[in-house]
Amino acid sequence: MRWSLFDEIIQMSFDTLRGNKMRSSLTVLGIVIGITSIVGMTALIRGFDQSLRDSIKSLGPDTITLSKFSGLSFAAGGDFQALLMRPNMTPDDATAIEREAPSIAIVDVTLGAGGQATQERVYYKNLRSKRIQVFGTTERFADVSRVRIESGRFFTSGEVQRRRQVVVLGQTPAQALFATTDPLGKIVRIGLQAYEVIGVADKRPSPGGFNLGIDDFVVIPQTAYQKQFGIRAFTAGRGEMRSITISAVPREGVDRATALREVENVMRIRHGLRLDQPNDFDLVTQDAILELWDQISQATLLALVVISSIALMVGGIGVMSIMTITVTERTREIGVRKALGARRVEILWQFLLEAVFLTSTGGLLGIVCGSSLGLAVHLITGFPVSLPWWSFAIGIGFSAGIGVFFGMVPAIRASRLDPIEALRHE
Repeated sequence: MRWSLFDEIIQMSFDTLRGNKMRSSLTVLGIVIGITSIVGMTALIRGFDQSLRDSIKSLGPDTITLSKFSGLSFAAGGDFQALLMRPNMTPDDATAIEREAPSIAIVDVTLGAGGQATQERVYYKNLRSKRIQVFGTTERFADVSRVRIESGRFFTSGEVQRRRQVVVLGQTPAQALFATTDPLGKIVRIGLQAYEVIGVADKRPSPGGFNLGIDDFVVIPQTAYQKQFGIRAFTAGRGEMRSITISAVPREGVDRATALREVENVMRIRHGLRLDQPNDFDLVTQDAILELWDQISQATLLALVVISSIALMVGGIGVMSIMTITVTERTREIGVRKALGARRVEILWQFLLEAVFLTSTGGLLGIVCGSSLGLAVHLITGFPVSLPWWSFAIGIGFSAGIGVFFGMVPAIRASRLDPIEALRHE
């Protein structure tokens, strides 16, 4: 192959593309759609992935969460009925962990979190909020969950013990009810029960600043929560679902593996488990959540690639059809080139590079459209986006690969034409 002919072949490919604008546009449309979906969705998924990871890390890398079951159990193939028969967490479990696990510094109990979340409207005079989550916690909730108080204070252990009807508002209900007034000391109603506002939580970190309802909550003492919503938190209650979780923070300088082992041992003893029995509770850490999210995001990205490949396949079939028609239309040209000394490999490269040039053009247009789509979504909604260089490389690689794969058959057909028969072609 005379490499000096590559410039000439590329120029001929460009002239062919420019001379048949409509046909070329329809040919690469499937390629453009496929690459647009790959680049655009990759930008959104990667952007959300990075923002979610940052948000999870900001909640505390060493915090250990105990629950009856979690998404980790379902990811491991757990049966729902079997998981439901597990004992619920209780405040006594939290007390035992605090007393018997020396590596644990802070323990908190949260009622109303998880799959069976409690949601109510908050009322103030003639105003009301949308339905938001109601958490019943101890006085240590702010320390464990790293919620900062914007104004006022959090409730004390004495207020928890005496079932005081006090509340700390999240940013969403605070803005909905007290946009122009100071909420501290005001009496609001959560459902049918009146509570005094003693504090307002600061805005919590949200993935990419995108509004995911992370500030849609109020926090009340867990004893007041039990009284209002009739939760029997101090009984294990196998076979019934309660939204009770325990959060534990290790002491500074303590290895997390040591803390996990101590918490696990305390809970196994309390549940009377033998050495050969598996845990009947879930221990969740930041690493476990990130590992589960990795599985979800990878599966989503794989599904995206498969779906986009269908559009690329359709585009590739279109390229093959058009290149076959092109070979037929240019049979005399092939005959003339062969009569003047062109070899089979040069004819092969001519038509193969035309197909690659055609699909690569579609790939470049797809990258531009996909990037523009991601940026437009970010500007309109604030959804986080990320445009990694490898997504562009995949786009170009896929489109060029489609050109090689589907352009090979027409190119081989063109290179095998007999020059005499080609010259006689009408």
